[in-house]
Parts: sequence; structure tokens; C-alpha cells
Amino acid sequence: MRGDRDNLIVRKAITFSLKIIRYTEVLEQNRKFVIAKQLLRSATSIGANVCEAQNAESKADFVHKMKIASKEASETLYWLILCERSDGYYFDVQIRNDADEIIRILSKIISTSKMA
Repeated sequence: MRGDRDNLIVRKAITFSLKIIRYTEVLEQNRKFVIAKQLLRSATSIGANVCEAQNAESKADFVHKMKIASKEASETLYWLILCERSDGYYFDVQIRNDADEIIRILSKIISTSKMA
């Protein structure tokens, strides 16, 4: 991962992953293990793929890795929606907003990269 400049999506993905780790710990304390595990995997995968894309071998490889990150972000949003709509589940609206923002940023990066 390149450390020579600030990268908005890398920074947001890492910050989001850290928030999700704390969030899923609360879910686990409430014995919501299945959702917590699924959410932790998909959400932290966003950052892993974004970081991997920073060292892509080509523009096509970069776009591919960002598309994977986008798919993981969409899956994460799905798990968050389930938490929001299920009785007895802790929900944090800011995490949902962060997921929405990451999806928008990834979509913009993908569409801009395809045109360039």
C-alpha cells in the first residue's frame, strides 16, 4: 500500500473497519453471533480490497479490485439493514451512513477509472 499521499477511500475503509470491529463486538455481547460474523467479514473485506487495489498491476486490475470492494460494501449494507429492521439488534445509524458514503465513493472511483 502506498503511503506517500493521503487517500480518502483507504482512510475511510480503514476507519470503517475499525468501527465495524467495535460494532460486531457489541452484537456478540448480545449473542448475535451469526450476523456479527457475516458483517465483520464483509465490512473488513472492503478495506482489504481497497488497499490491495492500491498496488494493482493494471487499470483493469484496479477496477476489478474496487468492484469487489463495492460488492462487499453492498453486502455489508445488507447485514446492517437486517440489524436495523430486526427486533433485539443493536443498530448504529452512523455506521449505516458510513457504509452508504463508502458505496458512493467506490461507485465514483469505478466509473471515473473506466473513463480514464
